[in-house]
Amino acid sequence: MNSPSSTPIVFTNAQLVLEDEVVRGSLTSQHGLIQQIDQGLTSVPQAIDLQGDYLIPGLIEVHTDNFERHMMPRPKVRWDDAPALLAHDAEIAGAGITTVLDALGVGEADPESVRGSEWDTVLKCISDFAARDVLRAEHFLHVRCELPAPNTLELFKPFAGHDFVKMISVMDHTPGQRQWENIEHAWIYFSGKKGWTKEKFEERVAMAQDAQARYAKPHRAYLTQYCRDNHIALASHDDTTVAHVEEAFAEGATVCEFPTTVAAAQAARARNMLTIMGGPNVVRGGSHSGNVSAIELAKLGLVDILSSDYVPGSLMSATVRLTETTDLSLPQAVALVTRNPAKSIGLLDRGRLAMGLRSDLVQVRMINLPDGRLQPIVRAVWRSGIRVI
Repeated sequence: MNSPSSTPIVFTNAQLVLEDEVVRGSLTSQHGLIQQIDQGLTSVPQAIDLQGDYLIPGLIEVHTDNFERHMMPRPKVRWDDAPALLAHDAEIAGAGITTVLDALGVGEADPESVRGSEWDTVLKCISDFAARDVLRAEHFLHVRCELPAPNTLELFKPFAGHDFVKMISVMDHTPGQRQWENIEHAWIYFSGKKGWTKEKFEERVAMAQDAQARYAKPHRAYLTQYCRDNHIALASHDDTTVAHVEEAFAEGATVCEFPTTVAAAQAARARNMLTIMGGPNVVRGGSHSGNVSAIELAKLGLVDILSSDYVPGSLMSATVRLTETTDLSLPQAVALVTRNPAKSIGLLDRGRLAMGLRSDLVQVRMINLPDGRLQPIVRAVWRSGIRVI
């Protein structure tokens, strides 16, 4: 990226998605910031005509596994850090995401897996590319810590004190509880994704339950204290019961990631925790692991943030889908992928079309599909007033 332009950049003939309304108007950016918002068209000769497309704030993604997928595109196939990061960055920006928390999993029994390996070179690559200003989106880190894994704290060490860490989530994927409360769903997932036999699955379940008993509690105590000491957003993960939410809240969690039941989401709301649900859950119309539907929670007013999770393009699609399946207006749905995630990690300089905030902008065109649904198409993306897509 180049430095933000001192010459004003004017966008006109746009549907501006503001906090509470959509207006036909123009927007002026200068020095990477929004300088002016006007209703109606402008006569400025150099204005960029958006042809009636929507102009929304740059999307803010606080939880995506997409970088991990590029680092290991096939089981046991480890890709080089630099091309993996660049491919991930391009896909993220192409989805309209201008700020991303790369969710990197820490803790796994298999040393050949991404989450079971060391992260030192990956973090150096992210820092180096960010310093050179060659990435399209602005990258931060969300460290996903698997509590029962024996090596979690050892693998967490490179993240300790890292300036890019904005969120830490504490996870426990032991089959038989939380996301995998239904053991049959866990069997379907692991046999399909990893090719495990029934015998191997049962063996791994027994190992996981033993590791949970030994490591989950001390690892949780260390990581939650680390968040408190370093003022980092703490997120719970896959809360199923009210007790799960109460435990996380007592430890200082401000974010509830992917609650699996209505009761857990209601408990999070009662404690003013921000609830994240997955964009793929919305687009598919339900959870891939048999848990609560994100659309159901949105209808109950229990969704604060959408995450693309494992499909970057789902973030924009899910935003529009919620306007078709719930009572949410377009500005309310857009807030789930802009203003609210920005608030969750303390980035108050972005996430809204408002004067003085960053010119992180996305041009979106809506087309009608044969089945009557709307499909958003990202036409162009600007970060700090500089076009990146």
